[in-house]
Amino acid sequence: MTISITAAFDGGNIHVLRQDDASADLEIVKDRDSEFYQWFYFRVSGAAGRTLTLRIINAAGSAYPMGWPGYRARVSTDRDNWVLADATDYADGVLTITHRATSALSWFAYFAPYPIERHNALIARYAAMDGVTHRELGQSIDGQPIDCLSIGTGAKNVWLYGRQHPGETMAEFWMEGALERLTHATDPVTAALLAKASFHIVPNANPDGSSRGHLRTNAVGVNLNREWATPTLEKSPEVLAIRKAMDETGVTFAMDVHGDEAIPANFIAGFEGIPRWTDSQGDKFYAFQAALAAHTPDFQTKLGYHKSAPGKANLSMSTNQLAERFGAVAMTLEMPFKDHDSNPDPLRGWSPERCRTLAHSCLEVLAAQIDGY
Repeated sequence: MTISITAAFDGGNIHVLRQDDASADLEIVKDRDSEFYQWFYFRVSGAAGRTLTLRIINAAGSAYPMGWPGYRARVSTDRDNWVLADATDYADGVLTITHRATSALSWFAYFAPYPIERHNALIARYAAMDGVTHRELGQSIDGQPIDCLSIGTGAKNVWLYGRQHPGETMAEFWMEGALERLTHATDPVTAALLAKASFHIVPNANPDGSSRGHLRTNAVGVNLNREWATPTLEKSPEVLAIRKAMDETGVTFAMDVHGDEAIPANFIAGFEGIPRWTDSQGDKFYAFQAALAAHTPDFQTKLGYHKSAPGKANLSMSTNQLAERFGAVAMTLEMPFKDHDSNPDPLRGWSPERCRTLAHSCLEVLAAQIDGY
């Protein structure tokens, strides 16, 4: 019996070139009107008790081929519990996933998916809570809402936003953790933080790319994290709506949440190189980074991105734009598609559960430092 493979569902991405018995040759589909691709998510049926060999033959041409060595695909039998596939190997430009299926249906993905329906359920659940305000900041090119949840009464405006790059689904699991912690009003740490700050949370800045199974772009192939200097209604209404709302509140602290394909660690990128850089602003960023590393073994400061030279920061990226525009302590949190190697999990790798826990840690550090902002 030949297996059957499909990606015809929310967030799915794969093209079947050949399938035979328990093996298949596959291709990841490019983001629409773009050369970016790396995200995959598909279902295999008819494989119970068989060892699958799934070959993604165009892996070498993906957006970040350096992300494949040391990577392991995620697999689930219920779309809720995701574990590492038995083996994932990268050689001669081909990514080969080998896994013994334990049930009739198995789903494979680049990282645990976060479908739009889960997003909608998240928004509905928290919008109904006392003390939480929902706003639709605008709509995407496909007409999907850009949802924002606000909580807190403090004078300092904190913006948390994620999934500008839709395939980086770990960002929205992190948002789940942030909302979870911020709505625990009986927690004295949370209560004190909400008295000092007002939080504005955009769990998914790119719903169109999420629905379409894109890695990095929106419905018209635009990388939203290169639109923050001059967003337009035609190309990047998502950024235009979010930035307009930020202009209305101002921004004291901002965290843009992402995933990184290649680096096996959690890390933060800052805003070095902005024209209006001040040492005082930079010191607050470095203090947050150092405190987070001391607070949890799931964060480190040795691995990360190169810093921009003075005056050379790219202001089309949100962290740089917000630090320059508002004098904010702004940062980009990157979580791995691989694992946080200094504190690994051999069963799940970096996982949704750990994303949520890291969000708790970030807020605990912010609570300890918010008075200085």
